[in-house]
Amino acid sequence: MNENVDEMTFEESLRKLEELVGMLEEGSLDLDKSLEIYENAVKLRDRCRKILEISERRVQKIMETSGGIQKEDI
Repeated sequence: MNENVDEMTFEESLRKLEELVGMLEEGSLDLDKSLEIYENAVKLRDRCRKILEISERRVQKIMETSGGIQKEDI
């Protein structure tokens, strides 16, 4: 995978993850290629999970702010 996973947006990561899952579901790849794709899929899954966790913390912070929406670094 040529893309730097750590720089991908959630949408980019999810799209690529869906593509890789589709390739694995086809079942036409050899074992080595399947393992490579699976490894990349795990990296993308972790990236999506990380972005969602950060977003959840931001939403929680906004909800806890009594004076309205304030942007803070997390």
